[in-house]
Amino acid sequence: MSTIPGGLDWSGSDVQDSPRVGARIVGVASRTPAETYSQEEVLAWFGEVDPKVRRMFLNSHIDQRGLYLPPIVDGCRVDETHQELLDKHLRGTLELGPAVVEEALASIGAVPADLDFLICVTSTGFLCPGLSARLIQAMGLSSRIQRLDVVGMGCNAAVNALQVAAHTAQGRPGSIGLVLCAEICSAAYVVNASMSTAVVNSLFGDGVVAAVIRADGGDSAQPGPRFRDFESFIHTETIEHMKYTLEDTKLSFFLHKEIPWVIGDHAHIPVGHLLSRHGLAVDDIDHWVIHSGGKKVIDAISRNLGLSEYHVRHTRGVLRDHGNMSSGSVLFSLGRLMSEDVVAAGDLGVMMAMGPGMSIETALMEW
Repeated sequence: MSTIPGGLDWSGSDVQDSPRVGARIVGVASRTPAETYSQEEVLAWFGEVDPKVRRMFLNSHIDQRGLYLPPIVDGCRVDETHQELLDKHLRGTLELGPAVVEEALASIGAVPADLDFLICVTSTGFLCPGLSARLIQAMGLSSRIQRLDVVGMGCNAAVNALQVAAHTAQGRPGSIGLVLCAEICSAAYVVNASMSTAVVNSLFGDGVVAAVIRADGGDSAQPGPRFRDFESFIHTETIEHMKYTLEDTKLSFFLHKEIPWVIGDHAHIPVGHLLSRHGLAVDDIDHWVIHSGGKKVIDAISRNLGLSEYHVRHTRGVLRDHGNMSSGSVLFSLGRLMSEDVVAAGDLGVMMAMGPGMSIETALMEW
């Protein structure tokens, strides 16, 4: 019997054993803008003097963030139009994306021309044609490459995309796939007097990250976690707690103050289903790769699942060094784990990302 913190038993007959997913992540690479800003510098850029807002920025456990911010002109902040924000989203992605793709592929001795399928993820800019088409053009990728754009799913979307990529790779042994998360969060902000907007502006950073996916087979000796299973959860009662709204002509992201507690109170549900299917408990998991949703979110998940500070060290480190980079954050954390000499063959890991819905996406991984 496998019991998850919260006193719930998930060993019942409604949870059935599931087949393994035979694909693995074999390379991760990431980049952020060259220009970084401390929280004090961002406050100065906004011209923010409200003591409550300043305390929130400075107590966020974020030291710096890479951001594409326009320069101050004649002592005034430039008001970017919606079109200028969309242009910045594409420009930032094309500045960081190709180098990230090349670096991730180089880790397995491959080049962009070797790619068989591409999944691009973003929630910080809408483009049609989407990012996948733009990258194909910019990088000279094959015109026959299979592609998918995942737009608007939010911070959890990397795990959704990885599930699609894992199953695609499993169905095409020997193929090379890539998931690219491109979140230019400085292309999706507004300035007003609301505390919710101030929370958003205090939290999010810009970043692009790529993960290379290959199926087991000839590449089974390559390092990197193999996906064993996935589990989703959506709490529709709080579907309005995390969303985009329209403010004048710009999209404004809204975060409800109860989000950390809602996520914390429900984190054990998908984790419980995921682990019990394989006869596992929380204590059997060696590595936790969790989205850097914010200090209170990380604290709530740690309490709910009984995780140590060691388990969330990369989650907190990504938040400290880059802020919340929406869908890309969880892969930034995975990249840090994969670069350490701490993972052994047979180790188990859980990946978790949370986003609008309110949704929690999880994956069980094995090295």
